[in-house]
Amino acid sequence: MPQVILETNLPGIELIARGKVRDVYAIDAKTLLIVATDRISAFDYILGSGIPDKGRVLTQLSLFWFDFLAGLTPNHLISADLRDYPIELRSFADQIEGRSMLVHRARMIDVECVARGYLCGSGWKDYQATSAVCGIPLPAGLLDGSQLPEPIFTPATKAQSGHDENISFDTAAATIGVELANELRRRTLAIYNAASSYAATKGIILADTKFEFGYVGDTLVLGDEVLTPDSSRFWPRDTWAPGGAQLSFDKQYVRNYLEGIAWNKQPPAPALPDEVALETSNKYKEAYRILTGKALS
Repeated sequence: MPQVILETNLPGIELIARGKVRDVYAIDAKTLLIVATDRISAFDYILGSGIPDKGRVLTQLSLFWFDFLAGLTPNHLISADLRDYPIELRSFADQIEGRSMLVHRARMIDVECVARGYLCGSGWKDYQATSAVCGIPLPAGLLDGSQLPEPIFTPATKAQSGHDENISFDTAAATIGVELANELRRRTLAIYNAASSYAATKGIILADTKFEFGYVGDTLVLGDEVLTPDSSRFWPRDTWAPGGAQLSFDKQYVRNYLEGIAWNKQPPAPALPDEVALETSNKYKEAYRILTGKALS
């Protein structure tokens, strides 16, 4: 197995958060270092093994999309070039180069902004139960994997358990205010439409994706990762067939493996066999290659 980085250790730099994938360090009052590790989570648990080069794919693909979307929304990025980092970080190049971003600290909004162009995942389960997704009524007769009449904004929030919970637009508006909820919906759908149109030129369906926004000063910015295999479902157009699970370039491959071993989705989370980890790594890298037109360096 190639080397994987499951956890970073930067002595002298303040670690303020260790999430499911990212380690976040405080550089100063206005600046953070976000490092994408090779950890992988599924069903809200971090698995016992990592995916080679996953953190590099997530970071490099986010950088591609931040640049692509610059005309639609500002973002939190300062630089991903080690030469621009504070000098005290450069000795950690073996841990952070290619997989980290220096970003503005942002006051993050406590609503995840989900755009769906296709029916799948929790949206499919919601539709089966209610004929709607997040309170948005949909036509009868749709299948798992069907394209929606038009993309929809389906916000989500984090419950105490850590699970994403789909909520209605009205609930989001009551939480963060109508004006901000409307702007998040407008911006989320604009980004989704631009990205899905671009992905279509590469033979890729962007089925759904989620974004996080926050404020840097008074400016609303796109933060965290964007349009990666961790935050999105990417399907090859030429194999798309509504009526069940789709081939994908995301971590659905890992979810399918875990479903196949009948894990009860309780800790401890299992480790992945080497062949599953390597195949997942290849899927992430292939998504990067197709979308950007170049191999991961």
